[in-house]
Amino acid sequence: MRLDPGEHTLGPPSATVRLRTYRQGIASKAGHDLVLEAASWHGTIVVPEEPGAPPSVTAEIDLRSLFVVAGSGGVKPLTDGDKDDIRAAMQKPLRTGDHPTATFRSTEVRVGGDQAAILGELTLAGQTHPVELEVRREGDGTVVGHAEIVQSTWGIKPYTGFLGALKLRDAVDVDVAVDVPLQV
Repeated sequence: MRLDPGEHTLGPPSATVRLRTYRQGIASKAGHDLVLEAASWHGTIVVPEEPGAPPSVTAEIDLRSLFVVAGSGGVKPLTDGDKDDIRAAMQKPLRTGDHPTATFRSTEVRVGGDQAAILGELTLAGQTHPVELEVRREGDGTVVGHAEIVQSTWGIKPYTGFLGALKLRDAVDVDVAVDVPLQV
């Protein structure tokens, strides 16, 4: 996997950042596993001109722009009103009033064939911790990435409902898909 040297801009519509949440607890059948997407975000991949120099990756996501793409499970399908309620409810635990964005800055990029590991620092809800994004090139040329974020590591209390009987799993999956001009 190789990019042309220079700065490559990332963001919608040629790239997506999606979060996947999962329910647990004795009332989990009442809730939904959710797919959320960031409508407003941007990032860059900088590939140095000099051979062998490491690339860098940065991204900034406006957490207030997260919206519900889909919900599976549950007793009934999600309505538009339910999606609006979920969007509003997630703002408090994410502390978007004080920390409206999440930022990622790579510290190391390890490339091997059609795969790479991007290690870096994620700042979320006012705290910064290391995270690793595993990426690979798909057959259609799209680059997809995956990381698991444990909310409590960043001081975020996972959502609970029905007096604690319905809980959001602490680990949230982050999936990235990017159309970038890769060299073969």
